[in-house]
Amino acid sequence: MISEKLNKGQLLIAEPYIIGDLSFNRSVILLADHNQDGSVGFIINKPLKYTIHDLIPEIKANFKIYNGGPVEQDNLYFIHNVPDLIPNSVEISNGIYWGGNFESTKLLINSGKINKNNVRFFLGYTGWDGKQLESEMDSNSWIVANNSYENKIIGKSTTHFWKEKIIELGGEYLIWSNAPENPYLN
Repeated sequence: MISEKLNKGQLLIAEPYIIGDLSFNRSVILLADHNQDGSVGFIINKPLKYTIHDLIPEIKANFKIYNGGPVEQDNLYFIHNVPDLIPNSVEISNGIYWGGNFESTKLLINSGKINKNNVRFFLGYTGWDGKQLESEMDSNSWIVANNSYENKIIGKSTTHFWKEKIIELGGEYLIWSNAPENPYLN
């Protein structure tokens, strides 16, 4: 489950001691791209109070919008598992795709051909320059895990996702699974 090497498609699990950072405290990030120039990911377990219909009224669905990260939060991004229906998408890994033709996506949602288990929308993304993510790895900010859910991660409930991943890690992490989000308030 835990991996030493960074690759797109993996999960970055925030170390329990990241406290007070609203974006990254208890975050699970899907790494969408990783190369020598930098990395891009989407926080997959931080739903916002908005739905896709709130942001784009012509879409007649109430799919949740997620906080993808602190970069470009005025832009909408999406991942999906239906590349045969959404043209021009880019494969992340394991049947998960990033972006594609947005007009087609809107029509597919409105016609009921794709649902919330097929697509997830984000405001913003998480980005790292060059070796920045490796530096954060060296300072033990993230745990890298393989995505055992593959493309089903899109429909995965987010309520206790970070806690589930911490329990899976076991050992010294178990004590953190029931700790309050901000231990200073305990």
